[in-house]
Amino acid sequence: MRIILSPAKKMITDADAPAVHALPQLLDRTERLLEALRAMTPAELQHLWKCNDQIAAQNVGRLAHMDLRRGLTPALLAYDGIAFKCMAPQIFTCDQEEYVAGHLRILSGFYGILRPFDGVTPYRLEMQARLAVDGAKDLYAFWGGTLAKSLTRETDVIVNLASREYSDAVLPHLGGDVRVVTCVFGEMKGDRVIEKGTLCKMARGEMVRFMAENHIGQPEQMRMFDRLGYRYDEEKSDGETYVFIRQDGKRGA
Repeated sequence: MRIILSPAKKMITDADAPAVHALPQLLDRTERLLEALRAMTPAELQHLWKCNDQIAAQNVGRLAHMDLRRGLTPALLAYDGIAFKCMAPQIFTCDQEEYVAGHLRILSGFYGILRPFDGVTPYRLEMQARLAVDGAKDLYAFWGGTLAKSLTRETDVIVNLASREYSDAVLPHLGGDVRVVTCVFGEMKGDRVIEKGTLCKMARGEMVRFMAENHIGQPEQMRMFDRLGYRYDEEKSDGETYVFIRQDGKRGA
């Protein structure tokens, strides 16, 4: 079983972090993306990134000095978004670190797919960015079936905790012999299940922590998840989608 998770836009470099275990597996492809990004003007990059002047300047500077092999931080500790804050990997026990190292895979527009302790450097490149490289019109085409192939070499059961932006880089390329369980974290609004962005991100991070703490080995065991007010809803779930409803959310609003 492997868990797929989206990355975060916000990243840090931690000189005091544990040593990285390895370089990313698809680093040759990342190098090609770096070449393409460095060939663009600052104005073109800002348009690609869809960000303000300050963030654009920061990331143009990063590109100019980027080293993909030195001064790296483990991916699990480099991403500093909401899901990762809720996961709190800095306080994982050794057993929990071992669990995520074996089970968690982080998707990335720049690196493709990352193991938790692969070494990374801060970058800005979302999967939905319209970057044309080597005849591919965008990053979905650039990565193609590579990410799915990497996962299916390891497992035939995938727990999808990624956003649609990132899961779309994997799920369409999986064969029918791969079981995928997608988690939905929502609240009831009338008869509909509504997902709220920040709470979903929090729940995804909490789910990874829950799985690590309980050494979850089968998707069915995830139904016990009961954090942030969420509970598994059997009526709304099926074998491919596990729906967790936030019990203290407003109902019928």
